[in-house]
Amino acid sequence: MWTTLYFLQAVSAFMIWKSIGFKKALPWLLFFTQLALNFAWTPIFFIAHQLLWASVESTFQAFFILFTITIFGDINKTAGLLLLPYLAWVTFATYLSFTIWQLNPETLGLWIIFH
Repeated sequence: MWTTLYFLQAVSAFMIWKSIGFKKALPWLLFFTQLALNFAWTPIFFIAHQLLWASVESTFQAFFILFTITIFGDINKTAGLLLLPYLAWVTFATYLSFTIWQLNPETLGLWIIFH
C-alpha cells in the first residue's frame, strides 16, 4: 500500500513543481510537513510505544494532508486529487492507532504529562 501512496505523493509533488517550481513556499511547507509527520509516526508507535501520541500525531498528519490537498488542488486539481487515497489511508490508520490505544490502556500514553 505504501509504495502506491508514496508514488502518488511523488507524482502529485512533481505536478506542482512543474506548475509553480519552488516560487511559492506554502505548498511545499505543507507537503514536507505532512511528509515529516508521516516519518515520525513509526518511531512514536513502534519504538516508543506511545499509542495515544501516535494517534494524536497521525491526526495532525491527516489535517496537514487535507491542507496540502486544498493548496495543491488550487494549483493543479489532479495533483490534489492524487493525495485523496493517502488521506483515506492515514485517516484509517489514525482510527486503528486510537483503537489499539483504547484496547491497551496499560501503555500509559499520557505518562509524560503526569510524571
